[in-house]
This record gives sequence, structure tokens and C-alpha cells, in this order.
Amino acid sequence: MLTNIVDLIVHTVGSLGYLGIFIMMFLESSFFPFPSEIVMIPAGYLAYKGEMNLVFAILSGIAGSLCGAIFNYYLAMKFGRKFLSRYGKYVLIKEQTLEKMEDFFAKHGHISTFSGRLIPAVRQYISLPAGLAKMNLWKFSLYTSLGAGIWVLILALLGYFIGSNKELIDEYLKVIIVTVLILLAIMILFYIRIKMKKGLIKKWRKS
Repeated sequence: MLTNIVDLIVHTVGSLGYLGIFIMMFLESSFFPFPSEIVMIPAGYLAYKGEMNLVFAILSGIAGSLCGAIFNYYLAMKFGRKFLSRYGKYVLIKEQTLEKMEDFFAKHGHISTFSGRLIPAVRQYISLPAGLAKMNLWKFSLYTSLGAGIWVLILALLGYFIGSNKELIDEYLKVIIVTVLILLAIMILFYIRIKMKKGLIKKWRKS
């Protein structure tokens, strides 16, 4: 059963090509919780087989992720918090999820649009608090592209090197997620430390 589903996804990605990757990653990055693993890993596997270009597949995935994130960003910015609270449930955006994303964004600041892209169950919705806060679009796009780029690259390379072995993918993906989360924690602490130092310097200059 699982093999048939995987084969169907690989066939779908292959038949739709780079546009299919873009569309599915757009959905994954917006309000529709479409797992990026079942898009980019088959894409990497098809690249290994010579049926796709690995670089173009990765760029299509990043572009789709960025456009989906920008869609969420403008949705939140244009309609506001009340709209999301009232109608978000119809597109699988729960009030509890929205509150968690707002807390995450408040704690980590703008860098969360980068780090959030690498955390499961966060990357789809981190664009919403960024839009509500009217974060600078250029910074938002840059951080989102960097975060999405790392994630897409990891998945595509997994598919490229071990795409035919489901057990190895599960094993390595868990290790990669844990490693990424540890590195993210270190990066966030480093970022906070820099911000605190800048704040102290400004206070010292004013005094």
C-alpha cells in the first residue's frame, strides 16, 4: 500500500514537472498543510534517475515555498487578526495554532521567519504573524528563502541519494531534523546575544 502511494507521488511529480513542484510547494507553504517531504524527496529521486534537473527542482521548490509564504503574509496583513480568528478554521488555521505562531514570532523576532521554515508544524504558518506585524517584505522574503532553501535542499538531496529506500529516508530525516533544531537553537541564542550587545552599546552611548 505504502509503495503504491509513493509510486503515485513520484509519477505525479514527474508528470507535472517543475510547475508541479512549484504548485505543491506553494500549497505546502500557505494555508494547506501539504507535506513537503512527499514533493521534494520524489523530485530528488527523479533527478537521480535523470528525469529531472536537480538544481531546477530545488529552485522550483524554493520559489513555490516563497510564493506560498508571501500569500500568507499578505493575507494576514490585509485582513488582520480578527479575520484569521474568525475564518481561519475553514482553511485549517486554528486559533490555538495562530497563538503559538504569534508567541514564537514575538520571542524570536524577524529571524523566526528563517528558523521557523526549518521546524515541522511551524513553517506553514510563521508567515501569518510576520504579516500581522507588517514585517519588512524584503527581509521577510530573504529570511523565508534562506530557511526554505535549506529545507528543500535537504529533502531533494535525500531523494537524490537514497530516494528508493523508504527506511533510510525515515532514519536520516529524523537525525537531520534533530540536528537542524539544535543548530537553530544555537543560532537563535547567538542572534539574541548580538541584539543584546547592540542594545547595551546604545545605552552606553546615550549615557
